[in-house]
Amino acid sequence: MVRGKTQMKRIENATSRQVTFSKRRNGLLKKAFELSVLCDAEVALIIFSPRGKLCEFASSSMEEVINRYRNHVKDVQTENSVTEEDVQHLRQETESMGNKIKVLELAKRKLLGQGLGSSTIEELQEIEHQLEKSICTIRARKMQVYNEQVEELRAKEKLLASQNAMLSGKCLAQTKEMIEERRANFQTMNNGESSDVETGLFIGLHENRTRQERPK
Repeated sequence: MVRGKTQMKRIENATSRQVTFSKRRNGLLKKAFELSVLCDAEVALIIFSPRGKLCEFASSSMEEVINRYRNHVKDVQTENSVTEEDVQHLRQETESMGNKIKVLELAKRKLLGQGLGSSTIEELQEIEHQLEKSICTIRARKMQVYNEQVEELRAKEKLLASQNAMLSGKCLAQTKEMIEERRANFQTMNNGESSDVETGLFIGLHENRTRQERPK
């Protein structure tokens, strides 16, 4: 026989309701016991029947479990609760920060030359002093940056001069090598031409030479 799905609503029949309560109570007590034994958990279960009869189960002591639960709930509520003093303190800090922001905004406007109509002579002198101090600081930083750039350009100039001197030396050496090579080639060509020219050199007395040159 197939068991139908139980509807989650109050059982109208008193006898059926009592039978169901007894079965479900026993099953719940059994599950609580198994949970405490199998998982080594501290379990406490309290059930009141429709007639007000108490049925309970505790893996150790019901009183100890209840006290532990109360202490845990109390600690959690203390950690999560915000007292009125804390709220008031946060409000004061927020208001203080808002006032500081307003003062800074007003000072910024005055430094930019805005909203000076209500300023006293002392306030104007103070603003002037602050601006002069700021200008001195800016000029000092400007000169520092200028000097750093000058030093950097001088270093680049020295590097370029060194590289130029190196290149000039290489060019001069190459020019000398070319001149020496051409000079050597020219001498070699002159020596070859001199050896190919026929000379009228005659070894002997001058008279014999004359005779030989006369036609027969």
